Amino acid sequence: MNTAFLLMAQYGGQAVIPADKVREDYFAHLTLPKFIRKINEGQLALPLVRIEASQKSAKGVHLQDLADYLDARRAEGRKEFNQMYGNAV
Repeated sequence: MNTAFLLMAQYGGQAVIPADKVREDYFAHLTLPKFIRKINEGQLALPLVRIEASQKSAKGVHLQDLADYLDARRAEGRKEFNQMYGNAV
């Protein structure tokens, strides 16, 4: 299954998803300012796209970057699982 295709369906084919929507869907435990701060500090490996060069411009996450992030988190989870339970799956 391809994560990018699933995200395209979820977000109606948008190439850049608004940061607040990504936060709401995948990081609901964070406020928007904390979500942006964690990205800017490198605590979340998720590049932000600025629609303009201005600091106040809209921010978003490119669909492929979100797909890559989710796939990496899945791989990390599977690795942990296999370390605990062997290759049972």
